[in-house]
Order: sequence, then structure tokens, then C-alpha cells
Amino acid sequence: MKVELKDKERIDDLQRNGYQIIQNPEKFCFGMDAVLLTGFAHAREKDILLDLGTGTGIIPLLMEAKYHCSHLTGLEIQEESADMARRSVALNDLQDRIDIVTGDIKEADRIFQAASFDCITCNPPYMIGQHGLTNPEEPKAIARHEVLCTLEDVVSRTAKLLKPGGHFYMVHRPFRLAEIMTMLVKYKLEPKRMQLVYPYIDKEPNMVLIEAVRGGRSRMTVEKPLIVYQSPGVYMPEIYDIYGY
Repeated sequence: MKVELKDKERIDDLQRNGYQIIQNPEKFCFGMDAVLLTGFAHAREKDILLDLGTGTGIIPLLMEAKYHCSHLTGLEIQEESADMARRSVALNDLQDRIDIVTGDIKEADRIFQAASFDCITCNPPYMIGQHGLTNPEEPKAIARHEVLCTLEDVVSRTAKLLKPGGHFYMVHRPFRLAEIMTMLVKYKLEPKRMQLVYPYIDKEPNMVLIEAVRGGRSRMTVEKPLIVYQSPGVYMPEIYDIYGY
């Protein structure tokens, strides 16, 4: 379907199923973290999936391309981003499979029915509070800092919306790993799988990918490290596989 582009917007190829996405580089473009999360996550064709804080809809688009889930929903508080996500869904003729809902993660348990999703994904704001912010109302600030929602908001709403035995996938920063694990266990989302992401083999990890199961048993697998670059500008083979190149 042909869609209208607004000022400063562009269409990018996702290298998956011919899908494309509308982005505005001056506001916010999806990052590697979202792509790595979809590479880490698993879903089934019969699953109903929710992506919390979907931004411009990158995760539902990639998860649909990869797993052809029964239905996918993206929840996004910023109307401008949600509008771009809806137009990207229309651009790919996926209106019957993907819904974009404008709403607050903190209200997610009122927007959706309890225990109604098989799988929930989230690429949440990483940074705590207002530190380093010049304008907390900027779209990039809202996406990266806990301005409008906290880690506990994400985890507590996920716990209400997941079906028993449902899977939660999240990408975050390693410096908050202790807090993340404590929060997941508090809300009975048992951590089951974890993978640390390193920019280079000799650098510290800068991302962590986590899978948790609602009501799962206490046993976690730590997967081998994921290294992004073998040299500046050159991805490791695993990253090319995830991107679909």
C-alpha cells in the first residue's frame, strides 16, 4: 500500500520479507538493540504477541517477518511514533496482523485483558531518571530515559498481561542486571535465558538479552557471548545472520 511520508521521514528496507519501515532520523530510528532482541526472542505462529513501547513498530514488524505470529500489537505512548508505526504497518499491508495502540505502559493492564498474550517483548528506556537530560520531552529522551515509565512499570504490567507459562523478552543494559533479576523474580517472571552482547571481543558488554517465563521454574541458561564487531564497521557473521544479510 502507498502511504504518505511527512517532513524529514524516509523509508528503510528491513531486509526481511521485503518489509519496509518509515523513520525520521531527526526524531528516533530503531537501533541494533531492537534487532538483536528479535534475534534472541522466539515465538510460534499461533502466538499472540505484545511489544511494549514499540516506537516506530520495528519489533512487531521483524517478529511478524520471522515467526508469522497469529497477531501482534505494539503499544506506544508517543503519538508521532505510533502514527509512523501505523503507516509502516499499512506500507507492508499488515493491518490484519499488526495493531498499533497509542497508550501508556503504566496503563497497559487497563488497555488489554489480563493474561491475554503468549509473548511480550520490550526494548525499554535504559537510563534512570533525569541524569544528562537537556529536554525530557524530546522523543529520543523519552525512548532512552525513564521519563514516562520505569523498569518496574514494564515488569509489573508484563506479569499481568502474560498468560501463565508465557514468555517475556527484553533487552537492557548490564549495569542494571542485578535490579532486573530482582524485579523479574518479584513479579514471578522467572529468568530462563540470558545473553551478554559485546561491541568487540576485548570490550565490556553493553547489552543484555533476557528471557523470562511467567511462573517458570528456577533454572537459567547463560548463552555464549554475542560479539557485534570483528573490526570497525565489520560485523561478526552471527550479526549478519540476525540482520538477514
